[in-house]
Amino acid sequence: MDIDLPLILMIAVALTGVVWLLDIVVFSRKRREESAEPAIVEYSKSFFPVLFLVFFLRSFLVEPFQIPSGSMIPTLQVGDYIAVNKFAYGVRMPVFRTKLFNVSEPERGDAVVFFPPNEERYFIKRLVGLPGDKIQIINHELVINGEKQIYTELTAEELAKVPGSETEQLCSYHGDTYQVVKETLGEATHLIQKCTLPTRVSASGSWTVPAGHYFMMGDNRDNSTDSRVWGMVPEANLVGKAFAVWMHWPELASLPSFSRSGAIE
Repeated sequence: MDIDLPLILMIAVALTGVVWLLDIVVFSRKRREESAEPAIVEYSKSFFPVLFLVFFLRSFLVEPFQIPSGSMIPTLQVGDYIAVNKFAYGVRMPVFRTKLFNVSEPERGDAVVFFPPNEERYFIKRLVGLPGDKIQIINHELVINGEKQIYTELTAEELAKVPGSETEQLCSYHGDTYQVVKETLGEATHLIQKCTLPTRVSASGSWTVPAGHYFMMGDNRDNSTDSRVWGMVPEANLVGKAFAVWMHWPELASLPSFSRSGAIE
């Protein structure tokens, strides 16, 4: 079972704050002759400011996430730690996720953190389809509103900078190879990788995005469980826009690295 860290943090902030407030209003007056505070009051006074600051920052400004799977390769690798802008798509109530007010609208090409339909786990994918869009996969190519998306091959120098991928193994199972290309969605250009032959999720399909929903796809197009499998993402399920990788740490036995730090395209 996944740990609901925001809920735990909110409860910790509330408990330490209540203890501190009760001590100020009630208990401190009754112990004026005593020199020592109870341990629970001392700890609450120490932890409340720190917990409140962390809670505020991760609830309304920036929250860190760790990438657990390869569905966004080559943009994001397993073990990347990313920073997510929590107010990009509107300010929401912590835990309850009720939107308080809007800030800006999601744009095609954004790397978005969200909750998939009927899931309580965070996912990150590329926003491909906006409300009203018709999304198609025809002959292993992405088509949006009747327009085939633009793909550009990488130069040898650009390709040399792309990290290795687990998709090479996936493709080899089919006697196939994978390729990394640049994809342009709206005004955003980013890397994706594909097997040269389609897999189950990328062979073909057609979807129309309903109002208030978004169509998400992984940059690892032939090895991603996304809107092609579990459907559209409601606007209420959006968490924020991923904007930077700040550390890479694939496992506890290894040392963290900052060589991949930088903006997310």
